[in-house]
Amino acid sequence: MSTQRLAFRDRILPMAALLGGNVALALGPWLVRLSDTGPVAAGFWRVALALPFLALLALANSQRLAGVSRRTTLAVLLGGALFGFDIASWHIGIGQTRLANSVLFGNSGSLILMVWGFVALRTLPGGREWPAILAALGGSAILLGRSLEIDQSNFVGDLFCLLAGVLYAGYLLILQDARQGLGSWSLLALSGLSSAAVLLVTALALGERIVPGDWTPLILLALGSQIVGQGLLVYALRHFPALVIGIALLTQPAVAALVGWWAFGETLVPLDYLGIAMVGSALVLARVVAPPPRPRARP
Repeated sequence: MSTQRLAFRDRILPMAALLGGNVALALGPWLVRLSDTGPVAAGFWRVALALPFLALLALANSQRLAGVSRRTTLAVLLGGALFGFDIASWHIGIGQTRLANSVLFGNSGSLILMVWGFVALRTLPGGREWPAILAALGGSAILLGRSLEIDQSNFVGDLFCLLAGVLYAGYLLILQDARQGLGSWSLLALSGLSSAAVLLVTALALGERIVPGDWTPLILLALGSQIVGQGLLVYALRHFPALVIGIALLTQPAVAALVGWWAFGETLVPLDYLGIAMVGSALVLARVVAPPPRPRARP
């Protein structure tokens, strides 16, 4: 194999996958807003439409979908239910706050896992963890304050996205042991069964419109968020250290801010950029110093 092909395979392709995966995930909130269903119903279709493809990907990679122990099955179903509530909370927040805020706060699971690690170990943060915590608190205070200035609904939307981050951290913790015996695709497929059920019941309880008039945003959401974005990151994550992965994560709020400005006229002032930079740096630090389990990219 030529040197150029080796360089493409070993360097350029993983980096393109890392950036492409983050961009695909960052476009998810935009597609949620474009959907003519309710936000939670959009979450249901996001998961449900992707399930057949996830099952095929699991089988193609020799990952089992049956013969799982009862304990693992219960953990996967419980984790999937929590992920369903995570998506419901995040999608509701997306409709109320700015896209950049929704992406930042929706990815706060990295920080929450880091803090949970200190609670579980009954220890205090060390010298490397304090900057992440302080930056997260300061940046969040700035962004929440700015949302409250704009409109109370923006502030409520931020809180829904923060709640989604908490629920996603719980999802990762519950599935910590199940991930040892299941591949990434089979785990997403099996947990997606209970996620879809939770999202459908929640959407019906909220009285949302379930069946869309235009399927395009939902199909793109399912493919982009659940399959393309996740698939690219599954491939890319094994090629880079945590610091590079954390820095690449900053692509998401940057893309979301650009789309929010272009599609919805959401403008940011210097104070917003400061808050985004502080929370973004905290997410990078959290991915570097967080105790196990290492956070996975939000699908």
